[in-house]
Amino acid sequence: MFNDIGPLELVTIIVLAVLVFGPDKLPKVIQDVMRTIRKIREFSESAKQDIRNELGPEFKDFEFEDLNPKTFIRKQLDNEELGLKEIRNGFDLKKEMAEVTDAVHGRDGGASSSPSSPSSSASSSSSSGGGRVDMTKKPETPGDDDRPPFDADAT
Repeated sequence: MFNDIGPLELVTIIVLAVLVFGPDKLPKVIQDVMRTIRKIREFSESAKQDIRNELGPEFKDFEFEDLNPKTFIRKQLDNEELGLKEIRNGFDLKKEMAEVTDAVHGRDGGASSSPSSPSSSASSSSSSGGGRVDMTKKPETPGDDDRPPFDADAT
């Protein structure tokens, strides 16, 4: 409950409590606070039990911690049935970025050496430059009789 409170902060809170409530009233205040925390925990547990009873037996594996989106997503991503670990482990970001960099700079280093990658074999077979992709922007010059493109939705 108090995982983020350090020792110096705890001492400061104790000193402030002694100054505000006084040494003679402090034990009674601590008892009242502990009783209130205990009642809140009991209320929370009874509410959880009531919800589980109302949901029925088909939700017997329901965990209230799953209502936290962060916990739910982490639990689903670690699920072995989906096979996401294999996908995550099979994806090599450095290799993919190197292939993209080589394609942009016009180098033929990584694209032709890995024929197992379907994207590199498809791009090399569809390009007319012998495995190189032309990434330069060439302005199209319309002929004398050619009209500019007409967009019916824009007018």
